[in-house]
Amino acid sequence: MASKGIRDRVAIVGMGCTAFGENWDRGADDMVVDSVHTALDSAGIGIDDVDAFWFGTLQSGESGLSLSRPLKIDYRPVTRLENLCATGSEAFRNACYAVASGAYDVAVAVGVEKLKDSGYSGLVRTFPPADGTAAGISSPAVFSFVAPAYAAKYGLSEEEMKEVMTRIAWKNHHNGARNPLAQYQSEVSMETIAKSPRVAGMLGVFDCSGVSDGSAAAVIVRTEDADRYRSNPLYVKALALAAGPGTGPTDQSYDYTTFTEVVRSAEDAYRQAGVTDPRSELAMAEVHDCFTPTELVLMEDLGFAERGKAWSDVLAGTFDLDGELAVNPDGGLKSFGHPVGASGLRMLYECWLQLRHEAPADRQVAAVEAGCKLALTHNLGGGPGECVSFVGIVGSEPG
Repeated sequence: MASKGIRDRVAIVGMGCTAFGENWDRGADDMVVDSVHTALDSAGIGIDDVDAFWFGTLQSGESGLSLSRPLKIDYRPVTRLENLCATGSEAFRNACYAVASGAYDVAVAVGVEKLKDSGYSGLVRTFPPADGTAAGISSPAVFSFVAPAYAAKYGLSEEEMKEVMTRIAWKNHHNGARNPLAQYQSEVSMETIAKSPRVAGMLGVFDCSGVSDGSAAAVIVRTEDADRYRSNPLYVKALALAAGPGTGPTDQSYDYTTFTEVVRSAEDAYRQAGVTDPRSELAMAEVHDCFTPTELVLMEDLGFAERGKAWSDVLAGTFDLDGELAVNPDGGLKSFGHPVGASGLRMLYECWLQLRHEAPADRQVAAVEAGCKLALTHNLGGGPGECVSFVGIVGSEPG
């Protein structure tokens, strides 16, 4: 890949995040105002100090007016964009590149989604016309192919595979129970998870991420200006995006045990950031656990585990809050929730808390306390074999 990156050229100096869940008393406008002003306040600036905005939402607004109206923005550029479930990360990536280019001094990236008012228990959107080769099935159905494919390839029985999936859900609910902003704030026993009603294939109710409302925002400036706003910003080390050719569902060699787009974006991000051993060099990772077998495969695609070995690492607690590499310490999509346009920035918000030692004591990642200074976020949008993937890396020190 040809990306050269903008390592340490921009910094995050403020962040905000709403509670995720069924925010019945707040619309998209209310949540945007909440997250953006929290981010501005943490950076010590006002709305008029922002030069440009990048606004990510899949279906909760059209055009820049969806942001400029509630925020009463005074004739500043607002770019509205979407990239499926990587929408929030895409808003952040574009805002960072705009600041790094010198076009703007201060930019805000914000994501929002209001899903719970639809009356449906999932993402509702209109699909554009296609060539007829797509399966046309729900997200749980298409991601359910991952579990039996992984089990068959690496010799796990259905019972063993279900135990691994259950362990992932249990971990993320354990973490989310310690997060006051999470949609689900209760621990759930492995017995309850394992016996939950089936949704598709081996996927039970507790194997699927939450459908929620929420918003998150970040304030971005150039690194040399960061100390004007705060003494402890985060520095952007890598921003990598990969969109594949979308041939997985029609390619007979594709086996549903990897997301090639994730592998490519991770390789690019590690090259930009100078990371050679992510499992030991990262303090934590926020990954796109839309379904529990997705998180399992991501552990291998992101280089956190050897091929065919992630399942045993999961059972050993390697990715627990107090494990070797904490994955989804805020509860992930599974427990924190998944308002599509906000999820990527929500992941970044956890990095903001953790790397700056501001996470609650019972959720503070041990590796950060031990001196590790890098964190990773990952989003994917689409399905197995036909998706976009974003990998970002931030750090608490430049250089």
